[in-house]
Amino acid sequence: MSSIVSVSNLTKVFSTKDGDFEALKGIDLDVEEGDIYGIIGMSGAGKSTLVRCFNFLERPTGGHVVVEGRDLAELSDKELREQRSRIGMIFQNFNLLMQKNVMDNVCFPLTTRGVKKSEARKRAKELLKTVGLEDKAKSYPAQLSGGQKQRVAIARALATNPRILLCDEATSALDPQTTASILELLKRINKEMGITIIVITHQMSVVREICNRVAIIESGRLVENGTVERVFTHPKSRAARKLIIGGVEELDSPDANRIIEELHEEKKIRIVFSENSSYEPVISNMIMTIGSPVNILRADTKSVNGTAKGEMILGLPSSVEAQDRIIDYLKEHNLEVEEVTGDVE
Repeated sequence: MSSIVSVSNLTKVFSTKDGDFEALKGIDLDVEEGDIYGIIGMSGAGKSTLVRCFNFLERPTGGHVVVEGRDLAELSDKELREQRSRIGMIFQNFNLLMQKNVMDNVCFPLTTRGVKKSEARKRAKELLKTVGLEDKAKSYPAQLSGGQKQRVAIARALATNPRILLCDEATSALDPQTTASILELLKRINKEMGITIIVITHQMSVVREICNRVAIIESGRLVENGTVERVFTHPKSRAARKLIIGGVEELDSPDANRIIEELHEEKKIRIVFSENSSYEPVISNMIMTIGSPVNILRADTKSVNGTAKGEMILGLPSSVEAQDRIIDYLKEHNLEVEEVTGDVE
């Protein structure tokens, strides 16, 4: 796979009345063609600024953004407009034209580019069928539910045959059931149309459900990236551990800082179960074999890209010998084991 978006040493500085504010600080990342790539972070972390740099709606202060092999900074205004037509975008608040019906909303990016009305309407009808709204062509946005509005926005974003779709908090305003249906639609678009999708979110559940790779942004810096499975199994940054070890679903949650500090055992370990071992009584068998109790401080099983992944945080006995025997036993049974400390950097 080749990189369809490549960002190197990207910085963005905003000038305010209180002085300069550095929103992005030397970001490096690559999105491969066909990825569903998640970018997750708290409000104000810089993730939305980053995604707007991908199509130069925000011009970076420094660094490079290369899309489909073209450095956006080197393009003329006309070339940049053409490149932007290959990058669709959907937003949390849908951004539909309230005075136009669904058909005209989907046609809008085509007619503004000079496409004949008949051809634009034909394309719009195809896309409304793709998103399951062919019966809503004459409806107006005010007559639609939030999920239906987002489907119209997706159809509009697809009108110009983009190779990349940017989704900026696209499900944040939706209820869980509607969110699930929108994520399923995005997965189908990625698979059937081969469109690379970049998802901006503060919800780990969205990343787990749809993404194959993820980058975590904290205070304008990229603090961790990799496959979703790797980050889930071996989170290294504080932000990732809040989401995964801490058991919070959103980095903006008030519970996000209440993690390892609550766990008072002298030594703690985190174990990750594979799909095949998630339901085996490994812990009870270990206790009977070793003859030493453990304290289960946290336990959960989640789906990561359709694969069951279980995890536990265990408080171990004070005996170093017993600790070593427990860890050896778990590793012998092919479980991922890592020590958890109060310092989660």
